[in-house]
Amino acid sequence: MGDAKQPKVMITVSSQDEVWGEIALQFYPEVAPNHVDNFCKLAKEKFYDCTTFHRVIPGFMIQGGDPNSKNPDRSTHGLGGPGYHVNAEFNDKPHKRGVLSMARAQDPNSAGSQFFICIADASFLNGQYSAFGEVESGMDVVDRIVNAKRDGNDNPLDRIEMALAVL
Repeated sequence: MGDAKQPKVMITVSSQDEVWGEIALQFYPEVAPNHVDNFCKLAKEKFYDCTTFHRVIPGFMIQGGDPNSKNPDRSTHGLGGPGYHVNAEFNDKPHKRGVLSMARAQDPNSAGSQFFICIADASFLNGQYSAFGEVESGMDVVDRIVNAKRDGNDNPLDRIEMALAVL
């Protein structure tokens, strides 16, 4: 778990000018240092600000962090990244409710900026995705996001935006 020397990140979630709340994240630098560093670097650079949670699947997870989601053209959501990749850091942290992990394409070394938060235990992801943190508080906000009305691609009908702050 995190300690006072480790960074924490606060995600402020809003939709249609209504603040839904905050999700506080703590990290696992001991097992995924490159993912923690990358996520915190992007957060400090405000890369994630005004991106959306573009994929929500009840009983599974919420996903965000795609710069393409700043654009209203939903057909490109889920396809973007920071222009580089972070190599996999598979570890023994279980993908349980509240775990923060990196989304990727089929190549295990294709993670960039997109991340997901498990809303239920997902042990089938263990050892296949790089878990790098967990929700410290704000699972009520995560639960609200995952229950948003969505289209056939699991993209919420209303924009659910984020702004990140490194604490």
